[in-house]
Amino acid sequence: MVHPPVRADHIGSLLRPAPLRQAFRAFHAGEIDDVRFAAAQDAAIRDAVKLQEDIGLAVVTDGEFRRGSYWSRFVERTEGLDVAAARFQFRDEQGQELAFTAPFVAGKVARRNPIARDEFDFLFRHTNVLAKVTLPAPSTMHFWRGSNYAALSVYSHPRDFFRDLAQVYRAEIADLAAAGCRYVQLDEVALAMLCDPAVRAKVIADGNDPHAIADLYVEAIAEAVAAAPHDMAIGVHLCRGNFKGKYLAEGGYEEIGKALFGCARVTHFLLEFDTARAGDFKPLRFVAPGKAVVLGLISSKNAVLEKIEDLLGRIDDAARWIEKDRLAISPQCGFASTVAGNPLTEADQRGKLLRCVETARAAWG
Repeated sequence: MVHPPVRADHIGSLLRPAPLRQAFRAFHAGEIDDVRFAAAQDAAIRDAVKLQEDIGLAVVTDGEFRRGSYWSRFVERTEGLDVAAARFQFRDEQGQELAFTAPFVAGKVARRNPIARDEFDFLFRHTNVLAKVTLPAPSTMHFWRGSNYAALSVYSHPRDFFRDLAQVYRAEIADLAAAGCRYVQLDEVALAMLCDPAVRAKVIADGNDPHAIADLYVEAIAEAVAAAPHDMAIGVHLCRGNFKGKYLAEGGYEEIGKALFGCARVTHFLLEFDTARAGDFKPLRFVAPGKAVVLGLISSKNAVLEKIEDLLGRIDDAARWIEKDRLAISPQCGFASTVAGNPLTEADQRGKLLRCVETARAAWG
């Protein structure tokens, strides 16, 4: 079995096929029951696994096909978590903005039931290659609502909240490990957002220190995965927002690289690098020895297919700051952080995933 990071990876979510989108609508409208909904998800996941294996990927996911969004299941299945309006907005190059909802801490958090175990069990039974599970990073449950992340009097200090939340992650990771999972990816957006001067200004306006918040989030990751088995790969994916082709922030990794890229027990980082919004490769100099980087060079936000020669050139540029043997390639994010998905077709998605495999073979053999 290949051990991550693999040379061609992808971030996790895939475009939901039309029958699955229809099943989501029918289920939430009360037109189909749990059994029929699960059957539609099962069928779509089997097809998604075949797609990934046929392309030549050495790691597969279930496309996050059982989730409404990348964090929805974690919130639904963790005691104490609810949903409320976020204080940020997605935007695009045309200046269009889009509001969204985010996790809200309504009570003391605790893990009473498995979160992703059933997702992994089904995927593991239906693939012959490495099965990856994605989970939202701890900061997802805190950042989006600023100082109003929790109901009054639930937690006196964010550190108390993250202490309880770490126990949720540790129990979930232990359960996944017992089932045979050897690759867990944490999807981290807040730390990437803290690289944006405008976002840092909002944090300061809330009366908080952006550097202290970043350190708190890095510590939360370390605590969440501290007890993971040593043969389990832990990847941290950084993203500046990904919703219907829109984004949340911009700014290179310089602000958080030194603190994050040496994070204990993390094996590799999957970093957005598809546009100038992500900055240059210089912060890769902070990546600690023994840790790897998956370069998110291929955009999942649009249908334009990147040229192999351009991607190879960018890999060489990154290798000025970190050994090429510690690099890999992927799209910059998933193709559908929510059921709605990004503005691409399934054919576009296949082309992008195949381009990852083709580029990896050209770059590393």
